[in-house]
Amino acid sequence: QVQLVESGGGLVQAGGSLRLSCAASGSTFSINPVGWYRQAPGKQRERVAFISSGDSTNYADSVKGRFTISRDNAKNTVYLQMNSLKLEDTAVYYCWSIFTGRTYWGQGTQVTVSS
Repeated sequence: QVQLVESGGGLVQAGGSLRLSCAASGSTFSINPVGWYRQAPGKQRERVAFISSGDSTNYADSVKGRFTISRDNAKNTVYLQMNSLKLEDTAVYYCWSIFTGRTYWGQGTQVTVSS
């Protein structure tokens, strides 16, 4: 069974950095599209970064230039490097992917940015 497990969240001051990891078990990740989403309290879940099966990337306007999505096939892991964090980046971050036509979500990791 495929599982996605996020890690790397935490408390950081505004302007700081965090790197989130999304590790897949039960299948290889190397050719799957992967998205990072976030959900803040009282708000809808939104996609912030996406990497396609061909490794093209795109980002929400709110994080463009600050966040970078990448994958390490040897570790079967996708990362989200988050720099210049802002208070409004505070949210639970989830990774998402598709394996054999079925979508999977991780359990989420909390990111809290303080002033």
